[in-house]
Amino acid sequence: MRILHVLDHSLPLHSGYSFRTRALIEEQKRLGWEPILLTSPRHSLDGPNPETAGGLTFHRSPASGPMPLLGEIRATGKAAARLIDRFDPDLVHCHSPVLTFLGARGAARRRNLPIVYEIRAFWEDAAVGNGTGREGDFKFRMTKAMETQACRDADAVGAICQGLLDDLESRGIEPSKMFAVPNAVDLAQFGAPEAADPELAASLGLAGKEVIGFLGSFYDYEGLDDLIAALPSILTERPEARLLLVGGGPREQELKAQAARLGVMDHVVFTGRVPQEEVARYYALVDILAYPRKPMRLTELVTPLKPLEAMAQEKLVVASDVGGHKELIEDGVTGTLFRAGDPSAAAEAITGLLASRDSWPERIHTAKKWVAENRTWERTVANYIPVYEHLVNR
Repeated sequence: MRILHVLDHSLPLHSGYSFRTRALIEEQKRLGWEPILLTSPRHSLDGPNPETAGGLTFHRSPASGPMPLLGEIRATGKAAARLIDRFDPDLVHCHSPVLTFLGARGAARRRNLPIVYEIRAFWEDAAVGNGTGREGDFKFRMTKAMETQACRDADAVGAICQGLLDDLESRGIEPSKMFAVPNAVDLAQFGAPEAADPELAASLGLAGKEVIGFLGSFYDYEGLDDLIAALPSILTERPEARLLLVGGGPREQELKAQAARLGVMDHVVFTGRVPQEEVARYYALVDILAYPRKPMRLTELVTPLKPLEAMAQEKLVVASDVGGHKELIEDGVTGTLFRAGDPSAAAEAITGLLASRDSWPERIHTAKKWVAENRTWERTVANYIPVYEHLVNR
């Protein structure tokens, strides 16, 4: 089976979106399928066309010109039409945001090809989450309407979690055309955690400390300000605690200023962004991975990838009780949940775990077992099989 995948962006840009794409496509190739990969003009990194990155070949849509949205749709559509003519795929699979679907839809319909639309997050909610939009304004409503119409027009609609599927059903999307393709973990990459590097720990001032960590992008919705606000209370109970923040993003300078203002800067380590191949070394330094996401539509509806990676890395997980986390974490069994947006609740959850080390081995074992049994890319990609076969054979 040959599938044309239409993507927002891809490797060599590093993002959760890119890493999910790589995992999905590698698993599809193991099934004997032939994926053809096209990115929209929103892939902003210069490079050859086509470009090989991470062992995969990506075709690029040309720059979109002076009319951003309409130009992107047209450029994606022209590139999709060329690849459809060249490779003769069995179906077209578009990955959110909706511009990929709007671009490829015409080319797919002209060849009578079935089209799948897969949602990783609603575009309107993502804009609110990263600070480029406001919930309920005209842009939000327009984008939501576009996403809803795309789901009505698609032959099948996938989503990464139940929260998104439930929201789509409330919009009137027929449940029979929807299916789940949840986030997962590559246990070959994350399932064998490295031993802590004492030299790296010493260089960061973490030797002999109790390390609470976060690895990811510093967006407002991640709630890292709540984690820093919890630190004075944590230090009162656990003076050897340290907060390790690996990554970067738009809130980085504000977070540093907050830590300085609270007088805890000596207890917080900002590493900046690290190469992907180095991430496991930093995971190895952490006792507890914290995910204090704020309550909002994006976090209530969408399940993140990072807690699954942490469980696979045999790390304890503490997270806010937003809906996306509750799909992944069973409180007191595979992780600890605390009231979202409440630094004091975060502090209580973290100090409670640090004070009960005897419970750690069983919880770590239970969480990793759950991931291995439920959240591998092999299991996720298997969900495509009946959908693809039905569409191609209809």
